Amino acid sequence: MESQEKVIVLPVRSKKEIKCFATFGNSLYLGNPYYIPDLEYDIIRTLSNRNKDTMQPFLAYLGGKVVGRVVAVINHRANRHWDVKVVRFGMIEFVENIEVARALLDCVEKWGKERGMDTLWGPLGVTDFDKEGMLVEDFDKMGSMVTIYNHSYYPQYLERLGYHKKVDWLQARIEVPSSLPARFERVSSFAKERFNLRVVPVNKNNDVRGENMGKKIFKMLNKAYAPLFGFVSFTDEQVEKFVKFYLSIIDYRLITAVENEENEVVGACISMTSLNKALKKTHGKLFPLGWLYLLNSLKFHREDTANALLIGVVPEYQSLGVNAILFYEQLKAWKEMGIKYAEIAPQLEENIKELSQWKLFNPEIIKRRRCFEKKID
Repeated sequence: MESQEKVIVLPVRSKKEIKCFATFGNSLYLGNPYYIPDLEYDIIRTLSNRNKDTMQPFLAYLGGKVVGRVVAVINHRANRHWDVKVVRFGMIEFVENIEVARALLDCVEKWGKERGMDTLWGPLGVTDFDKEGMLVEDFDKMGSMVTIYNHSYYPQYLERLGYHKKVDWLQARIEVPSSLPARFERVSSFAKERFNLRVVPVNKNNDVRGENMGKKIFKMLNKAYAPLFGFVSFTDEQVEKFVKFYLSIIDYRLITAVENEENEVVGACISMTSLNKALKKTHGKLFPLGWLYLLNSLKFHREDTANALLIGVVPEYQSLGVNAILFYEQLKAWKEMGIKYAEIAPQLEENIKELSQWKLFNPEIIKRRRCFEKKID
């Protein structure tokens, strides 16, 4: 359905345009059984509070109708850290028309070039907690609230437009075993005794949202994730935001932290029960009833799948059994809560060590996602 009409791309400035940007994605996938709606409130809040010097959303129009969206982002901290001049694109959505995709990405390239950038990467977010990576396989598998789902023509169009692979991420999906593997229990016990490690219970008396545990976990993540593609350490402001919002809705039983004898967090794993069914009921709207569907799913009618949001171990404790401790504690919690399946957060394809740790569970390796790259002319 490629039209000869000219595609017009304009920067988003008004509140009305921000709302239009936020609602377009959910309307594009209306009726798609695998797409999990974005909460429009989150997108509106992100764009309304953006730094206008480093983030610019755009809308594409064809025949007077909105047919696509994209946001251009320059993360100066990441660029300085990795010594690159990269403009990122994110939140990209477009109808089945390559000229719409071309117009959107040309606009991001032009915006980035005007600001001294020479390379385009995406889809990426501002931080590593934002959704990243375009789905290039398994379009017939259910999405999730923390990963990108997109139509199959998206990567095809990008390749035709001269974009190529920068990195890929993969996910593992496992079935929670009816009995806990003895090997994990042995390695976990040995590691705790040999290296003076302990699992720190998170509860109301040791609140992950407080000054202590929440910030200690993110301090550990800054060290654990430092070598990963594109990563730049979380700022205090970002940590405060993540801890206050995201960790406040997670069941404490699904937060596992491991400390050494100096009371330093050396590893952590955080998961949460899936919100897929609840988010589908919201249709992307938090009000008037969307929040109630989410609360009901979190507190009373949990789904049978967990999403492992993050797993991290500081470099000096990797290969010392800390991962076994984390997995063992998470498996115990999943089993106790009646969770039957778990999807592990996207892992870089090259991170074979991380992916191979699930081999005891005969994991299904699924949902390849890609960060594309193109040099700006």
